Amino acid sequence: MILCTLFFIIFCLCKLVFLKRESCCYMLAYECYKAPEDRKLDTETSAKIVFRNKNLGIEEYKFLLQTIVNSGIGEGTYVPSNIISGQEDSSTLKVSITEMDDLIFDTLDKLFAKTGISPSEIDILVVNVSLFSPAPSLAARVVNRYKMRSDVKTFNLSGMGCSASVVSIDLVQHLFKSHKNAFAVVVSTESIGPNWYQGKEKSMMLSNCLFRSGGCSMLFTNNSALKRQAIFRLKHLVRTHLGSKDESYGCCTQTVDDLGYKGFLLTKSLKKSAAQALALNLRVLAPKMLPVSELIRYVYVSLREKKTKSTSIQEMGAGLNLKTGVDHLCIHPGGRAIIDEVGKSLGLSNYDLEPTRMALHRFGNTSAGGLWYVLAYMEAKQRLKKGNKILMISLGAGFKCNNCVWEVMRDLEDVNVWKDSIDQYPPETTVNPFIEKYSWINEDYLSFVRFH
Repeated sequence: MILCTLFFIIFCLCKLVFLKRESCCYMLAYECYKAPEDRKLDTETSAKIVFRNKNLGIEEYKFLLQTIVNSGIGEGTYVPSNIISGQEDSSTLKVSITEMDDLIFDTLDKLFAKTGISPSEIDILVVNVSLFSPAPSLAARVVNRYKMRSDVKTFNLSGMGCSASVVSIDLVQHLFKSHKNAFAVVVSTESIGPNWYQGKEKSMMLSNCLFRSGGCSMLFTNNSALKRQAIFRLKHLVRTHLGSKDESYGCCTQTVDDLGYKGFLLTKSLKKSAAQALALNLRVLAPKMLPVSELIRYVYVSLREKKTKSTSIQEMGAGLNLKTGVDHLCIHPGGRAIIDEVGKSLGLSNYDLEPTRMALHRFGNTSAGGLWYVLAYMEAKQRLKKGNKILMISLGAGFKCNNCVWEVMRDLEDVNVWKDSIDQYPPETTVNPFIEKYSWINEDYLSFVRFH
């Protein structure tokens, strides 16, 4: 009887170890998109696009000038070709499909070439694009282009916002539990061209100042035999959704203004919703990734200051030292205000925030693909060493905060998408030169002028 019990216990332990090995999620490679140089949005091109909008007056110009200058975005970002050519009002299916094809196929071609993995070996495919969902789906379009197997499991996610990448990875890691030795591809990007705002509502004009073309394709596996080829291993992942709160749900939404122009609305409650979601997420994630000594210290500080149940990221950050459990922080480059607020609340240094700020400056807010430009910057700067832990913080519409922790599997130094510009970063200043050429917009005597 004792031997039977002992054998049963050993069997259960072996089964648990086996299941844990099978549920591992390794990233083998990722490829970020870099648009052609003729789609670069420098100061002159930005001004031409702004002045083309006949609905704007001097007050709107002043608002845009202040927003662009303070956005943290430089002159090296990219937009779709229809924005450059003056066809912002073109929302045809052809324009949308072309934009997606250019980005998705470019990154996937490079991903398959880099890894040597054939498209026919892919078992799971997840594509996330929030603002464009045609039929057949974009996932089906990928299957058709690369002639993938008939039994490939495809998922097409829309409306998930800037945190969609982590949502897709969470889906993959759950699917890995029922698919042994599988390969999964995740494609994260956003449709910018047909969603360029042409109205004059300030809260909707913000998206034009922040969002830019970009995206990323990633390859994952749960095959432990490929562990040595992996660059990252997923350690923890926690998702938080505040959609039940009306204020959080409505802080960033796709809508139509009073004049009938479609766009993306960003309200003043965005920062508050982001702070609440991040605080709630870290309450779950922190115990998983921080050492016991830090948790004990934090509980002591929290009890002393009576804030153990706080959902304020400012109050949590006052006593929580995330750097005791992770070496790097990869924060969604949503905008300068959000980055600075997260950094201040969590007590992060300029060194910690540099990758996010530089990704925002060089590529802008590329929505769900933004995190991977930040990660690529760390790699290009040779910051990522074997055994390092990376906390990835993503925030998006819903309102959602989806965070995860990665372990670096080997020393990384690929300059990837930063190849042509990494030596120029960080620059001495990230101030946008727009103010130098267009400061005249702030002159009082122009207050009665309407430009056409």
